[in-house]
Amino acid sequence: MNITKIGHCCLLIKTKNLTILTDPGAYSTGQNTLTGIDVILITHEHPDHLHAESLQEVLKHNPEAVVITNSSVGKVLDGLNIQYSVTEGRANTTVKDVLIEAFDGKHGELFGDFGIVQNTGYFIDNKLFYPGDSFTNPEKAVDVLALPVAGPWVKIGDAIQYALEVKPRVAFPVHEGGLVEGRVGGAHMAPKVVLGEAGVEWVVIGQSECKEF
Repeated sequence: MNITKIGHCCLLIKTKNLTILTDPGAYSTGQNTLTGIDVILITHEHPDHLHAESLQEVLKHNPEAVVITNSSVGKVLDGLNIQYSVTEGRANTTVKDVLIEAFDGKHGELFGDFGIVQNTGYFIDNKLFYPGDSFTNPEKAVDVLALPVAGPWVKIGDAIQYALEVKPRVAFPVHEGGLVEGRVGGAHMAPKVVLGEAGVEWVVIGQSECKEF
């Protein structure tokens, strides 16, 4: 599996013969000109994960791509006249022999119910778990974890504890697009130290950088 970080939570994932784009949000623009995408996964409707103009550009360049998401995002897409397939709860679907499993989990709390929307994490090809904006434990073996490390709902200690509970072989940071480049600090360093001591490999993927897992 090859993973390219476009930015924030927008990932380009290539596994077997399938190419997946996750969460084309407003914190990146590199997704807008990509081609060869088969599936677009959208975890929830917040603009840093679903930017209407970006999604429309992605679909313009990938007219055969299938959007897979949850019912809440679907209501937004209905207003944009964008077709989609719902995979949520604990449902799953298979595209080109690649299993995509849904894991609904409560969006991380900002303050009370403010900003709480349906959030669906996705387990891809029995290898990569991307939880969206949640600390949902899929309660199955995770090889690679996309770990949210920053943002208004994230406390780095909670993120580290979550990764320790999931116990992936390797983890990499996401959801830090709102941080100032070069000033990421503890959002990357603390997990490296603590997870490393627990036997979890910590890999930072830079913007537009590709890593093989």
